[in-house]
Amino acid sequence: MEKTYTKNWKKALVGVSLVVTLMGSTTLFTTSTVQAATATAAASTNKTASQKADAIIKDAQSLIGKVQYVYGKNDPKKLIFDCSSFTKYLYAKQGVNLKWGATSQSKQGQSIKNVKDLKKGDLVHFSVKDPKKIGHVGIYIGNGKFIHNLNPKNDVVISDMSKGYWAGKFIVGTRVLK
Repeated sequence: MEKTYTKNWKKALVGVSLVVTLMGSTTLFTTSTVQAATATAAASTNKTASQKADAIIKDAQSLIGKVQYVYGKNDPKKLIFDCSSFTKYLYAKQGVNLKWGATSQSKQGQSIKNVKDLKKGDLVHFSVKDPKKIGHVGIYIGNGKFIHNLNPKNDVVISDMSKGYWAGKFIVGTRVLK
């Protein structure tokens, strides 16, 4: 509980030295401590949507060959994810809180119906078995391609939305970066 109050005070009182008594304990904040904490907290919020998208895509690409796919799994410490826990993990690093589940993520943010309106960093949702039901999610990286945690055989891959298996399976995009 104290961490929540401490974090809020650090954000609100940049550059001020103060002594605060919280729930019976005394905490001393120095100017440098407050400034450092505020700079860290603000780093992801001060980024533009495009900068966040670039960071998410770069992080996703850095995980190629390092992530294990397990359906229904969300274990960031061991880098074991399904498709939606993979996106949840990457967006959280940029301060974006996504729900777990491809369908749940499709209901967050602004809906993008047309592929030509997608921007890098948008979530892209696909059918897998039922043509009208969302069963997979990835991250749009531009030029008709997306990066995603696919299955135990392939893990993190970059795929073309208009070729091969994924052609015609796009249902909706979701813009969650601001």
